[in-house]
Amino acid sequence: MITIIAAISKNNVLGKENKLLWHLPKDFKFFKETTFGHPIIMGRKTFESLPKVLPGRTNIVITGDRNYVKEGAVVTHSIEDAIKVGLSENKNVFICGGGQIYKESLEKNLVDKILLTEIDIELEGDSFFPAFDKSGWKINKKECHTKDEKHDFDFCFVEYLRK
Repeated sequence: MITIIAAISKNNVLGKENKLLWHLPKDFKFFKETTFGHPIIMGRKTFESLPKVLPGRTNIVITGDRNYVKEGAVVTHSIEDAIKVGLSENKNVFICGGGQIYKESLEKNLVDKILLTEIDIELEGDSFFPAFDKSGWKINKKECHTKDEKHDFDFCFVEYLRK
């Protein structure tokens, strides 16, 4: 099972200047609990935006730089190679950014499931989740949360499965 996992604003913003534009503890917890013990695939910029290699998961980084090496990460040079590495160790692999990696994996029909945290705000950003044809997907689950003292925005966890 190849799954995209992302948090996006209403206008599909993922972030700006390689940073998230929101702080949603429930989303961080959801991401950790969902991906823990499974390989995660990301582009180099997304990987470098993290404070460290994410523990409890094989961190697979895609880059065009053939000389790129990072301790604690597996470096690949295509989405297909990254998925092959991930599936060689676990039947569930997560793609967690950035925008270009999401776009390529959707365009090449490599994804079985999409887990989106849909945040109820429009924001300015420079990294976007790609528009995708929702007619090819069905919403399997949806769990919404209202803003509170720890969460600045309303948001929903939405699980899309390929039809």
